[in-house]
Amino acid sequence: MSKTAHGMSRYDLFLNECLKQHGTNDPRPLPQVFGYLGHQNPVTGNLTKAHIVDAFDALVETMRTTKVEDGPADAGMTFFGQFIDHDITLDTTSAIGTAIDPRSIRNVRTPNLDLDCVYGDGPEASNYLYSHAEGTENFLLFGRKDNPYDLARNCKGTALIGDFRNDENIIVSQIQGAFICLHNILMTHIHEGDDQAHDIADCAQMGVRSEVWHHILPPKLQGFEQVRRFIRLHYQWLVLHEFLPAFVDQDDIDHALAHDIFPDAPMMPAEFSVAGFRFGHATVQPQYVMRKGEAPLDLFALRGFGPRDPGATIELDQFFGKHAQKALPVGTKMAETLFELPDNIVGSGLTWGEHEIPLEQAKKLGLRNILRDRTAMQIPSGQQMARKLGLHVLDTPKALKERHIDKTPLWFYLLQEAQEKGKGRLSGVGGKIVASVFVRLLREDPESILNLHGFEPWSGFGDECTMANVMKFVEKHRDHVKNREDLYCGPEKH
Repeated sequence: MSKTAHGMSRYDLFLNECLKQHGTNDPRPLPQVFGYLGHQNPVTGNLTKAHIVDAFDALVETMRTTKVEDGPADAGMTFFGQFIDHDITLDTTSAIGTAIDPRSIRNVRTPNLDLDCVYGDGPEASNYLYSHAEGTENFLLFGRKDNPYDLARNCKGTALIGDFRNDENIIVSQIQGAFICLHNILMTHIHEGDDQAHDIADCAQMGVRSEVWHHILPPKLQGFEQVRRFIRLHYQWLVLHEFLPAFVDQDDIDHALAHDIFPDAPMMPAEFSVAGFRFGHATVQPQYVMRKGEAPLDLFALRGFGPRDPGATIELDQFFGKHAQKALPVGTKMAETLFELPDNIVGSGLTWGEHEIPLEQAKKLGLRNILRDRTAMQIPSGQQMARKLGLHVLDTPKALKERHIDKTPLWFYLLQEAQEKGKGRLSGVGGKIVASVFVRLLREDPESILNLHGFEPWSGFGDECTMANVMKFVEKHRDHVKNREDLYCGPEKH
């Protein structure tokens, strides 16, 4: 690092050379700021804060359901969406009840679809994520002696991963673990120099002059960077070709690929992070089967943030593929489980100015989403965004009209569109916001699959590159990682 430009890793230098950029002011990675697609929409009028909160609470109560309905997406896609969210956004500044301009908020995650939640800033800057044992340098730490399939952890049981939130439940934790395992499996092939290693190198080097790899990267990092780029490209493929179609109307995806409908938008719009990409909350099932033949477990029995017992290891085909459980359809119904968040998640009420919001209301996830919109970010309403995009404007829900509110919070409006027009997928305003943001992230990243002509997924994952096939590949090969026990890290039972 002593010979690199100030603030730049060898990987940054590699990208600058690869992409023929010169100087250190080129905005790579993508700008880490939020902003508006529309305009700030502050709360106005003569209604009291208490009246407004109660009106929003009444709207959220219309969502409560105990009926389990299968939507078009696999159940695992809900948690893959959570994983993706943690890869592109982290706001540590804003709080419900306190107004803040999103343009002043730094996004702690890079908005690139680059898996920094897995890799951190790479082995040089985030060396706590990586093995330093001889023979497994640049492998990611994974597993404990008490559970080979748990995340690596420090002595206090905290997961050693690029984003702490990916340990918050045992499903997203094991998606995180699957990507770590995939890295180590492919690194093993690189070390063995077999046919798969040649496939990995050929894919990773697409669009990059061969001399760049040897001119910028030292030999000890070349295999690592080949694997990282290989996995990133396939991850982007999964986001664009499987995740988005599972939850977004295909016409909106195609439109976003053909037209940039928000040409002057910030890289991470508040309308996306606060409303559009929170659609996943409405797709959560109240219970999930972890392994075939077992009884389902309640959602909040799947808590993370601590060492995981071997018995809590899930079968990934229960969440992805033809035998998988299904997510709820995107719509205006929400599992009753999410109306009383556990004390370890929400343990106290909220305040909005002088108004106290009691714990009973604060525990409702849907209400928290709406309050974050109206009291903190103050994003445009659904009707305002529909007019901006020249789309048909939906009626204001009865629960709001009866309480003299005529603008629908954007998060609920997007679910209303999916319910009324999208057949369980985002459509209209919601489809256009979510599809356009993802396509723009890929389009503005010169390394992405949208800027790599001729990319085809690796045949080693099967006939199709799907989450089901990638997870199946990981489960099949994760026990065949080089010097696997050297990667273990974490507390043991005594």
